[in-house]
Amino acid sequence: MLTVTAKLAAAAAFLLTALPTALQAADEPELIERRESKYTSIFVHSHGRYLSLSFGMNERLYVESKANPDDPLELPSAYAQYMTVGMAYPEKAESLLEIGLGGGTVVSYLHKTYSDLEIQGVELDPVVAEMAEKYFFLEQGPRLNVAIRDGRIFLLRAKEKYDAILIDAYQGPSIPFHLMTKEFFELTQRHLNPGGVLVQNLESNTQLYDAAAATIGSVYDNVDVYKAATNFIIVAYDGPRKSDEELQEHAARLQREADPHYPPSELLKNRQTLTEFDGQILTDDYAPVEALHSTERDAG
Repeated sequence: MLTVTAKLAAAAAFLLTALPTALQAADEPELIERRESKYTSIFVHSHGRYLSLSFGMNERLYVESKANPDDPLELPSAYAQYMTVGMAYPEKAESLLEIGLGGGTVVSYLHKTYSDLEIQGVELDPVVAEMAEKYFFLEQGPRLNVAIRDGRIFLLRAKEKYDAILIDAYQGPSIPFHLMTKEFFELTQRHLNPGGVLVQNLESNTQLYDAAAATIGSVYDNVDVYKAATNFIIVAYDGPRKSDEELQEHAARLQREADPHYPPSELLKNRQTLTEFDGQILTDDYAPVEALHSTERDAG
């Protein structure tokens, strides 16, 4: 018969072995659905209170979108919050294009927040768009439409102009090179209304950021940047440079009219303006996007 001391020792030993395993299991995401498309493997996982949309295979899964099923207005990722700052740049933003839908969390948030905003989404992969509608609040309707097409081809064929164009076209760890060249950004420029703005999501830790900033800066008159955790959000526009006071005035109007969950006035406080560019300008003839994306930036 075990003594009390022996029983306590046995219980302690069990906890030391079982508890870490239980905690590890609790931390592991639960697979909700996996789909295969002609472009990639697509996963939806549950992480406690959040869902994630990921692309890739095995140990190399890249999270594209996160959402809270109980709160369609929450944008858990910092970069997604800062993608909405472009709404404060035009005098009044009434039309928006996003290239690279992912889970559609940004356009869904904007669609629900700004009742006068007409949104066109463009997504290459039809399975991604399907998963966005199934799990991530994407609801197509009179003010929100999604085209299944390559983003550059869409712009080449489109006649419409927009007050804001958002680019978030990551495919796992990389960005298609033809969506990062001077010729592509000139194409976006031609599809902006006067006073319109380009918003580009980029990872911050590789030389691709420096090259993208330089390329955008070779096309647009003004380039602002916002640090969002491990990403940079570039905001580019033509015409006179907008003052902080002007942007805050626009933000105040948006907040009176729509009461956004992420007030533009707060996002604008992290605005930095770029006037000098160190990266190489990418062109259709020379755009080594993959090499730049794999090369770390110098510290600082």
